This record gives sequence, structure tokens and C-alpha cells, in this order.
Amino acid sequence: MAPNGADGLARLQSVTHAPGPSGHPDGRHGDDCAVPYVSHEEFRSALPAGRLRVVIDPARAWPYVSQRTRTDLLGVLVIGAGVVVALTGLPWVGGALVAAGIVARRLVKRHAPNIALHLALRVPAVYAEVTSNGVMEVRRAG
Repeated sequence: MAPNGADGLARLQSVTHAPGPSGHPDGRHGDDCAVPYVSHEEFRSALPAGRLRVVIDPARAWPYVSQRTRTDLLGVLVIGAGVVVALTGLPWVGGALVAAGIVARRLVKRHAPNIALHLALRVPAVYAEVTSNGVMEVRRAG
């Protein structure tokens, strides 16, 4: 169930993108809020309701999202097409394609944690991958 309205959006914006020094976003120790396993269905219903908190490692999210969405391949193709177009006599069009390829890759890199969360909410296989590979950690809110 996808969140609806501003209330659901506000709850999803509480996602933390980097853990604190102790591994917990608030710096707490212990396993009082650690969750051993949460099914995808429970994750989809509990996150918008505010019962779960998600910690996403941006350093691990970028390679995962890049591989999953094939951003590198698409970026190289657009940049290559831009170079070819520029060499055939349309330098402004080619330059625009090269710039678009570079900007698209940087935008995906910047928003990789949000993209990973979006994919995990909608695709059970992605949820299983990101939780098992250390890209995303699910914790109880509280």
C-alpha cells in the first residue's frame, strides 16, 4: 500500500541516510530497536504508518542503484551518441547530449538512497537484496 497524501509523504521523509557513530542513527547502543527480519508486506504497511525506521548507507546505495537501473550503461550511451552527433556537424546538439548524460548520472548518484527506498517499497526482490547486502537496515521506530 503506497502512502497517500502529505501525511504519508512526511513519514517517508524521516528516512535516515547515514547511521550514527554507534551504528544507530540516534547514537544508541544495544539491540532494543533492531529488527531481525521484516517481511516485505509488513515493511510496506509499517513504514508509511511510522512504525519502522530505515537506515540507508549512501556509499552502498549508489553502486546498487546504478547496477539495478543500468545508469552507467545509459549514461555512456547518451554521452557516446552526443560525441557522434557533435563530430558529424552538430556540436550544440552533441554537447547537450553529453551534458545530459553526465547530469543524469550525477542526479541518480545524489538520489540513490531515495531511489533504493522507492524500489524496495515496490519490488519484493529488491527489498530482499538491499536488506541482505547491507544497503538498507530496517529498525523499529521509537
